[in-house]
Amino acid sequence: MHIQINAAHNIDGHEALSVWASDAVKSGLDRQSEHITRVEVHLTDENGGKSGANDKRCTMEARLGGCAPIAVTQHASTLREATAGALEKLTRAIDSTLDKRRNQKRHPADLSLPGSPPPEE
Repeated sequence: MHIQINAAHNIDGHEALSVWASDAVKSGLDRQSEHITRVEVHLTDENGGKSGANDKRCTMEARLGGCAPIAVTQHASTLREATAGALEKLTRAIDSTLDKRRNQKRHPADLSLPGSPPPEE
């Protein structure tokens, strides 16, 4: 699983924050890592130098083999809170996607019409 952290230029201490975010993603998605090829994390302070409630944003996009990319966004008052919230959302979204994939493999859709004979093999 490749992890790429992108921090906006107006974020102070983005090097340390990038290391922390990368470690958090690696740890948080460890259980699902065999299905994930890449995770991109985008950290942004929407108000720049001004302070404000929930002005920090973390967007995460995960790419799973054979699936469309999964993206989530979380706003919070700190980038660490936004990252943790986005990671929680992403974990749930990946679990849901993998569960749907497993269920499709177990129960393929029966496309025959009711009352029609079964397809010939």
